[in-house]
Amino acid sequence: MSKFISGENRDQSTLFPESLDDYVSEDNTVRVIDAFIDELNLVELGFKGLNLKSTGRPRYHPSTLLKLYLYGYLNRIQSSRRLETECQRNVELMWLLGKLAPDFKTIADFRKNNCIGIQNACRTFVEVCRRLNMFEGAVIAIDGSKLKASNNKSNNYTPSKVKFHIERVEKHIANYLEQLDEADKNQMSSSKIQTTKERLADFRSQLKELHKIKKQVEAHPDKQISTTDPDSRLMKTQGFTRVVSYNLQSAVDTKHHLIVAHEVTNVPDRGQLTPMTKLTQAALHKKDIRVLADKGYFSQPDLKSTIELGAEPIMPKTDTSSSEKKGIFNRSLFKYDAEKDIYICPAGNELQNRMQVFESGKYLDVYFNHIACRDCPVRSKCTKSKKDPRRIRRWVDEVLTEQMLQKLADEPELMLHRKQTVEHPFGTIKLWMGATHLLTRRFKNVSTEISLHVLAYNFRRMLTIMGANGLKQAIKQVY
Repeated sequence: MSKFISGENRDQSTLFPESLDDYVSEDNTVRVIDAFIDELNLVELGFKGLNLKSTGRPRYHPSTLLKLYLYGYLNRIQSSRRLETECQRNVELMWLLGKLAPDFKTIADFRKNNCIGIQNACRTFVEVCRRLNMFEGAVIAIDGSKLKASNNKSNNYTPSKVKFHIERVEKHIANYLEQLDEADKNQMSSSKIQTTKERLADFRSQLKELHKIKKQVEAHPDKQISTTDPDSRLMKTQGFTRVVSYNLQSAVDTKHHLIVAHEVTNVPDRGQLTPMTKLTQAALHKKDIRVLADKGYFSQPDLKSTIELGAEPIMPKTDTSSSEKKGIFNRSLFKYDAEKDIYICPAGNELQNRMQVFESGKYLDVYFNHIACRDCPVRSKCTKSKKDPRRIRRWVDEVLTEQMLQKLADEPELMLHRKQTVEHPFGTIKLWMGATHLLTRRFKNVSTEISLHVLAYNFRRMLTIMGANGLKQAIKQVY
């Protein structure tokens, strides 16, 4: 007698339950998806396809396709073709969609044509979380992560890359011209001459196309173009590799790791602190929030703008001084005396506030001492200039930076807390995406794709926190 568990005979007749509802348990996730989307006012959110004409073929209701996408992104099924397949074999989807099975083109078109509606649905779920008091602490961690675009690196061009390809093609052309000269002297076969001429024509065509690309690159504000997805950019990632990608900015609640706000960009993190703070404040309906960020966000004008918004930014300051590479004293060795408004140099001399300049969008006070610097015994370690003294520039609102750094010194665990908070959503979303690139192209479509990822992530987090039945009841109470 076999001790293994045996399956049923495939030829045995079976009486299935009369109701499809019997296949879906009361605490199944699809019941929560159904409850949430049924409560949405799709017209106000901006979904298309709700105003039908009296003639023509009936269409799928937007709620049906939104339920399909939310279920798909919750279960790592983002492709429209895979979603089409699941509709025909997945019992949970049969229950959720009432046995409807849209084709892949209909599914893909819904995502493409309802960018505003899908993004608003994502924001609406954040509002549901806010009404459920999930953001009471109002401590937010901000960070960016690169997501590989649907654009191969070979289809991205920068000035140096175009120059390299032009030089390479010109060498090939010169080589084939030499071969034709040799053919005239040595009377080579006509077939070989014809092949050489064809290759020469191909390379000349490539050279012509490269010169067109060169003009486009030089005319572009970012000095680079991507031919497959024009909005994607070549950016540095971890390990100093460069990948054609988008930069996903997210603001994450430190208590429950919910994504409060997000935005898709194609620029580095610096300069994104103020925009992300504005989005977060709007989502939370609250001004006095604490914003944690890494040193990649440090920018003095950005810091001031964020404080003026009513928020409290905290981040490390980057040391951009190149003094140590030049073999001279680092700027950090010059100590500021706030009472006298002077700097004390490493030799003990006083540098007075002599003038004010406007550089890089901010006003700077300039401190120096001609006489003390001229006769200083360690001058060679302080400046490489033979005539001018060492000048120290100080931002006129530097006290804001000093106050922020003091808070960070008092609470050094904040940066570890930030990292533990914001890396969680990125890791989860990238795991769900798999080792692949984004499925869509251009800002509008990529933003929609990311909004679906964020909605699914927040939905999963709330299911983990409250449970399926708890979240379903909470949604009904909110509405």
